[in-house]
Amino acid sequence: MSEEGTGTTPGGSRVGARRAGGQRARVVFLVRVPHERTEAFLAAYEAVRHLVAGGVPGHLVDQVCRSSADPEQWLITSEWASLADFEAWERSPEHRDLVRPMRECFTDARSLRFLIHAQTPAAAPA
Repeated sequence: MSEEGTGTTPGGSRVGARRAGGQRARVVFLVRVPHERTEAFLAAYEAVRHLVAGGVPGHLVDQVCRSSADPEQWLITSEWASLADFEAWERSPEHRDLVRPMRECFTDARSLRFLIHAQTPAAAPA
């Protein structure tokens, strides 16, 4: 490996794994939202989503997904330019105030953080 943390996988795909401060990250929240709180949860998510997308440094994309097998199980994912960017946002007073209405809808929540090791690019248009 010529660059720190950069190499090629056994299958030959390029891996751009840099140090945690500069490596892209995915943050995953697994949450339970009771049926009667779904509308409030989605409204709160919309408020957070638009404000974050409008200018939180390092934020790249996010998604909210509902389980096909359990309508009270939700997945929220976000991708960040670095884990440090997410952690700075998470520590901010603005973050706590903004996500409070959404968190009030949860009966259970789990947070996971991942550094992106490799990614397959989208297929080129034909």
